[in-house]
Amino acid sequence: MYTNSKLSKAVRLAIAFGAASTTAFTASVNAQEEGVAKVERIEVTGSRIKRTDMETSSPIQVTTADEIKAGGFTRIEDMLNSLPQVEAADTAFSVNGATGTASLDLRGIGANRTLVLLNGRRLQPGGLYSSASDVNQIPAALVDRVEILTGGGSATYGADAVAGVVNFVMKKDFEGVEINAGYSGYQHDNDNKFIQEKMDQRGYDYKTGNSGLNGKTITLDLTLGGAFADGKGHATAFASYRNVDEMLQGERDYASCAINPGTLACGGSDTADIPNFDIYPYVDGEVDFDQNAYWSIIDNGGTTEFTDVTNVYNFAPVNHFMRPDKRFTLGSFVNYEVNQHANVYTEINYMQNRTTGQIAESGIFFQNFTFDVNSPIFSAAQQAQFAEAFPGAEQLEIYIGKRNVEGGGRQANLEHNSFRIVTGVEGMINDSWSYDVSYQYGSVSSSDAYKNDFYVNYMAQRLGAVGAPACTGDCIPYEVFTFGGVTTEAARQLQGAAIATGFSTQKILNAFVTGETGFTVPGHSMPVAAVLGVEKRDIFFSRTVDTIYAEGALAGQGGPTSDLDGGYKVDEVFAELSIPLLDNTAIADNLVLELGARYSDYSTSGGENTYKVAVDWSINADWKARASYNKAVRAPNVGELFSTQSIGLWAGSDPCAGANPVLTAAQCANTGVTAAQYGNINPNNANQYNGFFGGNPDLQPEKGETITVGIVGNPFENFNFSIDYWNIELTNVISALDPEETITQCGLTGLASYCDLINRAANGSLWLGQAGYVTSTNLNLGEEQYRGIDVSANYSIALGDGTLKASIIGSRNLKKYYNPLPGVADTDYDCSGLISGKCFAQPEWRHTMSVDYSSGSFWDLGAKWRYFGEVEYDGAENNLIGNKISGQSYIDLVGRFYVNDAVTVQLGVNNIFDKEPPLVGSVLANTNTIGGFWDLLGRYVHLNVTTRF
Repeated sequence: MYTNSKLSKAVRLAIAFGAASTTAFTASVNAQEEGVAKVERIEVTGSRIKRTDMETSSPIQVTTADEIKAGGFTRIEDMLNSLPQVEAADTAFSVNGATGTASLDLRGIGANRTLVLLNGRRLQPGGLYSSASDVNQIPAALVDRVEILTGGGSATYGADAVAGVVNFVMKKDFEGVEINAGYSGYQHDNDNKFIQEKMDQRGYDYKTGNSGLNGKTITLDLTLGGAFADGKGHATAFASYRNVDEMLQGERDYASCAINPGTLACGGSDTADIPNFDIYPYVDGEVDFDQNAYWSIIDNGGTTEFTDVTNVYNFAPVNHFMRPDKRFTLGSFVNYEVNQHANVYTEINYMQNRTTGQIAESGIFFQNFTFDVNSPIFSAAQQAQFAEAFPGAEQLEIYIGKRNVEGGGRQANLEHNSFRIVTGVEGMINDSWSYDVSYQYGSVSSSDAYKNDFYVNYMAQRLGAVGAPACTGDCIPYEVFTFGGVTTEAARQLQGAAIATGFSTQKILNAFVTGETGFTVPGHSMPVAAVLGVEKRDIFFSRTVDTIYAEGALAGQGGPTSDLDGGYKVDEVFAELSIPLLDNTAIADNLVLELGARYSDYSTSGGENTYKVAVDWSINADWKARASYNKAVRAPNVGELFSTQSIGLWAGSDPCAGANPVLTAAQCANTGVTAAQYGNINPNNANQYNGFFGGNPDLQPEKGETITVGIVGNPFENFNFSIDYWNIELTNVISALDPEETITQCGLTGLASYCDLINRAANGSLWLGQAGYVTSTNLNLGEEQYRGIDVSANYSIALGDGTLKASIIGSRNLKKYYNPLPGVADTDYDCSGLISGKCFAQPEWRHTMSVDYSSGSFWDLGAKWRYFGEVEYDGAENNLIGNKISGQSYIDLVGRFYVNDAVTVQLGVNNIFDKEPPLVGSVLANTNTIGGFWDLLGRYVHLNVTTRF
């Protein structure tokens, strides 16, 4: 591999190539001056060719260990989600449907299209409900740096690198002992007058004033390392513990009720503490869905009667805002140099993580039962009301909505145990060529114990429904038709639990050689460098559920959870070439052409080719241009291929429900609504409807093409910048049609491709019971395109006895385009700068600016400005306040104090002005706002003490 004649230039530009610092402190980069005889070659993310510096033809964002620590982050995903190139995926704030994992999503293209590496090798899939890599496995205290390649990487690393690559490089050469202890939490002043007024109108309770410090986190990290065997070997070992307290939505006023965007009122669920009933009579032995009464109950002098004044339950306060979490990790990195031809290395990592996702109480979620009109479970007054409303009816079909306030919230108790071992040998073959052969085994065992939900199979008996066994002996009747008749003991008998376990493995055998060919191109003195390698991957996943999960027998699950067994194998061969073309000419200080290719043979879908072409043009010592083209693929994962098709829930609205439907009567008729039902279909106030979801073993890989073009400059001393344009296009996208969009398009177009997917119940509903649903299974459907510009800049200047540094990284989003059904008119849309039921809140501009001062003494100070540009609502029906969300600014401050050579204390406050997140309402987010993106919980105070000896 060629050496750089201007090492000082390489180091100076390295920061620019990696973009700007992301937090208040920037790690120093030290290098020797020209004249050094030998420079160590390193492997940079995006290529297996070892280089003498960080120069690369693809844009790479580098975040150092000091930057991570300065942000006070104890969760890796929180740190990365603060970068403009990253969109929130699974986080600690994901509760309803929580996987218990943490994942990364570059560009908002999808966590399953972002490849996560640990020391340049794949991290195994996450667990029971997620195929994305779980970055909970990464101990923050041991991260040396994070390299983010945002220009694709399938030719180098294989499938899944469509959006890019996140590579965690660990501290493998640590010397000494380091103990790090941290304490942090959130504080907020609850004074949101808008939402407090809405809750007053509903009569809801909420908290006011200073919250105190809650959501507290305690961390303890131990790292030790040193050489052995007279310096031939080195070992680094670590152990870390993290404990996070839970936070409920009721601890923040702005999340203490679900805001309905249509009415700007506090909403809730019709499954209420005082039950609601949707009642239909039997006529000639059949349910007459053209007649109904929607009633609740009242106490009239000791007698229970029906009333048409129904109830809405405020389910929000019970939900977790941030899940409690306990995590323990340990591991080691060991290498031993047998000789110059063989260096044996081993990496071992283990993580145990336990978390609980709590949502509002279970209950009878409008399951339907048949009752005799003269059943003794009804009072005489109620029987008289039946006779008046449904004359001649002898039986009634009643959908019951009763919330289990007598029990606790539904809890998913999630546990993950991750194990990963890498062992291999690397070394020099001769002076020009080296090799690396490794075997990697990763596994995740996971479990979900779901409790406090209602067991559907017991309901009919305890309710006294027709055809059910009599409730005698120890059976306690669930007296839902009697005001105040449900007891804690009766509720407890209806509560059930379900268990699911999962186990996944990833086995990878990788071998490659890299070096200089001895062949030079006229015009350059350095030889062509190459990589040639092979890789074999074996992925397997198994999920086993108990009978209760398999039958969908818990009321609040929305449908069954099925067993899942499947896997696939991949055999690959790959190659790279680095071809120096020009050196020290009038038009180029250095011009290099980079080529890469990979052939992958999948056991599920056959052969696929990926490749890259890139140009690295150092114009002179101060200017550089770069461009790359990558063809990428993403093979369908096990869940997408083999998940059992079954009923579940989707969030949104039915445009044909309510007294004033969004669609016309004729349009709703296309979706299966009768003339009598139009305007009379009850909407679900909780905005949840039935869908039929599942896998498809005939799926084909997605195809992606990525283009990047950029320039890097150092126009004057102590200042550098980079500007990179990127364009990512996907075809053959694996997805499912959005159920709400399916209903809308069916209504507007009447096309069978949409309308055949809608199955309304006899009463027109898509949520009462499970007879109505929208089919949304996996398909290779559409096209997507993402386009934008990344900008970074750094400046430093001596000030007093210290150094002042300023940096900025920003991203301009130009396009976020989806076309779910190519060839079908009016189905495509662009989400850039918009928020809606289909669009994440992606601003057109987002940046992070940092300023830090290193005093040269016992203290350093830093400040950071995180900015999210404005976002407009797409569709007036989603608006909460106005037609857009204004730009959001957050200011962070941090100070680091060096007590002595061994002890460092850091104190910081993120979001120092306690800015609340924008409210988008309950249709677009369970918590009225988007977790993991904007600052969710107010001020974040963090204290960290590090001792090293």
